Amino acid sequence: MSEANDRTLSLERTFDAPIQLVWEAWTKPEHIAQWWGPKGMETRIIAHKFAIGGAWKYAMTMPDGSEFIADGVYKDIVELKHIISSANFRPMTEGVEIQAYFEAAGDKTNFRFSVVHPTAEYCQQQEQMGFMNGWGSVFDRLSEFVGK
Repeated sequence: MSEANDRTLSLERTFDAPIQLVWEAWTKPEHIAQWWGPKGMETRIIAHKFAIGGAWKYAMTMPDGSEFIADGVYKDIVELKHIISSANFRPMTEGVEIQAYFEAAGDKTNFRFSVVHPTAEYCQQQEQMGFMNGWGSVFDRLSEFVGK
């Protein structure tokens, strides 16, 4: 296993929606607010400049009223192919890179999401904290959103 693989956690999904719809769900703030964050959270868009070098910042409110801040800067965007960004999910996760890859599959979209951590140890810690369940819940919400 390569060193980068030791630092990366990934999820794959096939969404029952065309790639253009899934892409818009990821790139338009009014759509992001509808699905970003695990079930039970509400998301408010604070900043969203969808361009390389552009910053994004979202506030996620838990049912108990506590708030988490997610932010980052877009590093690379290729329309209908991928979005790569730095990311922090304070206070749980900081200093990671998120990568979202999109591939058209007829009227469906194959999707791969990866989070690259600064160290293998941090990656293992994040996995043990519930990475798969947390992001799995987020992408369940995205699937429901694009399936409407």
